[in-house]
This record gives sequence, structure tokens and C-alpha cells, in this order.
Amino acid sequence: MENIYPNFSRFESREQKERQLYQQGITLWFTGLSGAGKSVIAAALERLLTANGYFSTVLDGDNLRDGINSDLGFSATDRAENIRRTAEICRLMNNCAIIVIATLVSPTEELRELARRIIGRQRMVTVYISTPLTECERRDSKGLYARARRGEIGDFTGISAPFEAPQKPEVEIDTTGVSPKKCAEIIFSTIKEIYGL
Repeated sequence: MENIYPNFSRFESREQKERQLYQQGITLWFTGLSGAGKSVIAAALERLLTANGYFSTVLDGDNLRDGINSDLGFSATDRAENIRRTAEICRLMNNCAIIVIATLVSPTEELRELARRIIGRQRMVTVYISTPLTECERRDSKGLYARARRGEIGDFTGISAPFEAPQKPEVEIDTTGVSPKKCAEIIFSTIKEIYGL
């Protein structure tokens, strides 16, 4: 339904807020299998951004599903709504000049495209954590992959639900044998190059 009473013009602009914080509001959209290292790298990147004087926040998929998206399951419709809500939050935070690190499996190009349309193509950086399935399973301290292989968890990405690798991510990192700190440094270097941070 169309909003016939928009108020955006009454508020301070994104550009004003970016000048105040001396940074651009962008979203670093982490995608990859469960156990790939998304959350650990996000935490390391947040610390690195803070150490370099940038204001950022992490929207972690597990935490979002424990809060604002707690009413959603893992059907195709619910996955799309999970991405839609998260992307809307990212856009709102970007409009406040905040750098957002969003960590969601977001298993299909269609879902990632939905996020891009909402956030804006110039403001979203796709970070593909391309750790192989075998390594993700080896790391799985919660036993989720084993349960999925036994059929105890349905629609589990990588086992009973598909994962489509991003076609042209701005950053791709296989974390096998690479520390989270090093991964964060690679991502930070790339966004500095793209956005002149």
C-alpha cells in the first residue's frame, strides 16, 4: 500500500548526517553457509572500524531471528521476509550514516537482489564468506549439520536447501586457515578503496 503521507523531507538528510560523522552510511552484506565465519569476522571488522574512528553496528542473523524476526521460520516466504526486514533496518541505519555489517546466510541471488533494491546498489557491498561445506561442517559446534543430515532439521542451507554463490561479490574470502582478524583487514581495505573511507 502506498504511503500517502511521507515525511522524509522534514528530517535531516543522510548527507547532513554523513558530514557530521565524517563517514558514509553503507551496508556490508555478509553471505555464506552456516559456520563459514560470518559472525566472527563481523565482530573483528566492527572492532577494526571502531579502532579507525568509524561508527558501525552488526546485525547478526541469529540475533535478528531471536528478536525482530522471531516470528519467522525457514520457508521461502519467511526467508524473503527475514531479508526484507533486515534490509529495511540497514537502509534506515545507512540514512543515519552508520556502517552496517549484516550477517545472514541469504542463500539465493534473488534474496540478495531484494536486499540490494531496498538498501541501494551504491550502498551495499556483498561480502561472500566462501568457506567450503566440509570446513563448515568440521567447525559445527552446535551439531546442526549432523542433525540436518539425519533429517532432524528441514530446509537447512547446504544440506536440504540450496545455496547459490554470489555472482559478482565485491569481496570473497575462504576462511580456511585465515584468521578472522586477517579477513577483517581484507574487507576494511576493500571498502576503503571503494568508498574512500
